[in-house]
Parts: sequence; structure tokens; C-alpha cells
Amino acid sequence: MSAGVQTDQPAEPLSPGLYIVATPIGNLGDITLRAIETLSRCGAVACEDTRVTGKLMKHLGISKPLRRYDDHADENARERILATLADQAVVLVSDAGTPLISDPGYRLVREAKDLGYPVTALPGPCAAIAGLAMSGLPSDKFLFAGFLPVKDKARRDMLAEVANTNACLVFYETGPRLTKSLAVLLDMMPDREVAVAREITKLHEECRRGLPAGLLAYYEAHPPKGEIVLMIGPPDGEALSTEDPDTLLREALLTMKTSQAAAQVAKATGLDRKALYARAMELKE
Repeated sequence: MSAGVQTDQPAEPLSPGLYIVATPIGNLGDITLRAIETLSRCGAVACEDTRVTGKLMKHLGISKPLRRYDDHADENARERILATLADQAVVLVSDAGTPLISDPGYRLVREAKDLGYPVTALPGPCAAIAGLAMSGLPSDKFLFAGFLPVKDKARRDMLAEVANTNACLVFYETGPRLTKSLAVLLDMMPDREVAVAREITKLHEECRRGLPAGLLAYYEAHPPKGEIVLMIGPPDGEALSTEDPDTLLREALLTMKTSQAAAQVAKATGLDRKALYARAMELKE
């Protein structure tokens, strides 16, 4: 990790109001120059966890009052922040990424605007957008639906509700629950292309794309850790079966046994499994 960024405290503070600032999702180098300037010139920072934001502020060489604000904050905590907006600039951050994108802030922003206070959003890191960009899935239209439910029935109900949406589906997921979600996708959408982006911008970043069966086999053998963006290609997207069988076999062989790879490609293309198995053996040699 690089040394902290040194910033001089400017003489002129920001205009009063609420400033929504995106912070790094892993690599601290992703903080924007405008975010640094805003943090250095604000009056206070509202954050999910003062310990997490405190580390970022220390890295940047900035000292500001930190006020805890998250989804569990009571109405009094929100009122205390709102009461200061007439006189000072308050920055809203989450632990990582863009506030309000499956992170706290909706009620605070809504009430600030209803009261007539200026609300400014500074663009920056967002795991959903970064994951979609590296996925290789169609990205002209997408639906971001936050975290998949923990319970199996609720997870299935949510997926069934959005399954026919003509867009790429984007969800947040956790490492311990990824294989459960992939198993549901294997049951409900076995032929849909899926991408898993994990630990984005961090040391062990990876993004894998394939059918649910192949990804499930891989992550059962390699239990995932960290934050995950799970993406499902649109129902009318380019099907894997239109690709050359050798290309599909080579991709499948990266994560599967020969028999599994042949079975997956047979299901995707309708070709004979035994012939595909023989071809997979040739490709391996």
C-alpha cells in the first residue's frame, strides 16, 4: 500500500449541504481527486463505521469529525445530521463504494432534499459497475437488484421475478453463499451465461464466466472468499451454443474434469457427449 496522501487544509470550507462521496472498494488508489478535496474541505463525515472510514482518512492525511450513520441509525441520528446542513458541509460515505447502492443513505438524502438542502453526488468506485464492465456479458441494459436473499425460497422467488427481464441481472453476494446461489441458477436457468466477479480491485481479484454448472463445480472445489458481484446474462443474449465447440470445451476444461466439460458443452450445444469427450481428450493432449 502506498503512503498516505498529504493534503493541506484549505482556508475556505465547502458550501453547506450534503455531499455523497464514493470511496474505494479495495485499492485506495481509486479515490478521486475531487473526493479528496471534498473530504478535506467538509465540516464533518457521516459514515457506516468510524473505524473503517478513519483508516481511509488517516491514509489521506485528513482529520474531520466522524459521525456514525447506517441503516440501523435511529431517527435522532438522522435529525442531528440534518440540523447541521444549513451551516456546514457534511460528507456521506459508506464503508466502500458508492453510498445508497445497497448501502445506507436513502432516508438521509430524501429528507435533506425535502428540507431544501443542496445534495451533491461525486461519482467514483462502485462494485456493481466494475463487475459488469469486466464480465464480458451484454452491458447495454442491466438491472441491479442488490443482495440476493439468504433464505432459499426467497432467493428463488426473487430470481423468478426478474428472470425474464431483457437485461443483464446484477446482484451482490457473499463468499459463503455463492455456491448456494449458483446451485439455484443451475436449477432455474441452466443455460444462461453467468459471471462471478470477486475481490474487485484487490490482490486476489478474479472474474469467471460460464454456465452455472461449470462455475458451481469450480467454486465447490475452490471455496470463495470476499465480496462478490454475481451477474446473469439476458435471456435473449448471445447463447453459448453459437460458439465453436472447441472454444467451449477449452473454457470448460479450465475448471472441470474432462467428463464434466463434455457434459456441459453437450447440454449447451446439443452435440453428442461421447464425441465431445473424445475431442476434449484430444484438446488436453
